[in-house]
Amino acid sequence: MNIKSVDQVNVKNKFVLFRPDINSPVNKEGKIINLNRINQTLPTLNYLLNNGARVAIIAHQGDVLDYQNLMPLEEHAKELSKLTGKNISYIDDVCGDYAIEQIKKIKPGEAIILGNLRYLSEEMSSFEEYVQLNSEEMKKVYLIRRLAPLFDLYVNDAFAAAHRAAPSMTGFQTLLPSAAGFLFFKEYTMLSKVLSNPEKPVTFIFGGAKVSDSFSIMEKILADNIADRILTCGLLAQLMHLAFGTDLGKNNKRFLEKKNILIYLDKAKELLEKYKGKIIVPVDFAYNKDGERAELAVFEFPKDIDILDIGEETIELYRQWILDSKTIFYNGPAGVYEDSRFEKGTKGIFNAIAKSDAFSIIGGGDTVTAAKKFVPESSFSYISTAGGAMIQFLSGKTLPLISAMLNSKK
Repeated sequence: MNIKSVDQVNVKNKFVLFRPDINSPVNKEGKIINLNRINQTLPTLNYLLNNGARVAIIAHQGDVLDYQNLMPLEEHAKELSKLTGKNISYIDDVCGDYAIEQIKKIKPGEAIILGNLRYLSEEMSSFEEYVQLNSEEMKKVYLIRRLAPLFDLYVNDAFAAAHRAAPSMTGFQTLLPSAAGFLFFKEYTMLSKVLSNPEKPVTFIFGGAKVSDSFSIMEKILADNIADRILTCGLLAQLMHLAFGTDLGKNNKRFLEKKNILIYLDKAKELLEKYKGKIIVPVDFAYNKDGERAELAVFEFPKDIDILDIGEETIELYRQWILDSKTIFYNGPAGVYEDSRFEKGTKGIFNAIAKSDAFSIIGGGDTVTAAKKFVPESSFSYISTAGGAMIQFLSGKTLPLISAMLNSKK
């Protein structure tokens, strides 16, 4: 990949605009409760500071559709100050006159964080995908016009947001020499291992509620003969059972319909027919019976119950498949893991991966959160910080960030 790494360029005394992804889960009081992404960006930030760069950090937190997490980056500045041992100040201004004034005062080895990018309308992610602006259009964007003239170098380490063509992600490359951070290359390398000649057999495990994400990857890995088997759980497993002709009862079908998941039913039937034996479905499910966990074999359906987890027979079946694997990718919890009655499926899958000798990657917000609850981080070969970007990358799509970095100003 013809993208410069940050350690291949001279940063001493240079004004560097650094774009990491430090978007983090917060509680109701606005306190960060998971430092994973902040910790992951430290190697690049420390490299810049220790080599005398003058660093201004631009980043986002939250989303206009999630106001609890949409907040200033003051907490992030405090955490980064603790972790780097340097005073990283926060400026509640992204690219106004005050921000520009403070950027000019940055000394070598110092860093400041500018205001939350999501406060700018041009950075908002209300839509599934940004419109990709061409280089001339991007130069006219307010953020780019205001900040680009102040810097010598643009460094991006935000692989987790690589699927977004927002100006902060793909605009500065048109005007500034650009380099990628260490996390960018780490994510790219690790995820590429799943697609490029992975050691066989390869097992993909898909669960959770985002069925569209699973289908995006499934079509690629089945068509390219990457996956030897796909273990399904979560809502994807229910959809696949319907595609097989299983009657799971009115409640579950109604729920899938409400979530607009039945639009994938024909595609599910097509994949099952085309790739017979590669897509594995649960043999039993768990549900709530008078406040307790109860389980039903698939042949005992239809029942008007709400499926909340995979059953113990399925957990054992999946454990055997996992232990037989040499490469594993897992995205999406098996059930409602937040409830101790229905955590068995997710916990069982994690425990099996932890005991396997396979090269293993997990990714996605809920998956990573669940993993922290059940097993040590050392249980996996790699924990990806990415969600949507990871899905698009494994689907074989070109990520806007990668395209912009490849075409950046020399």
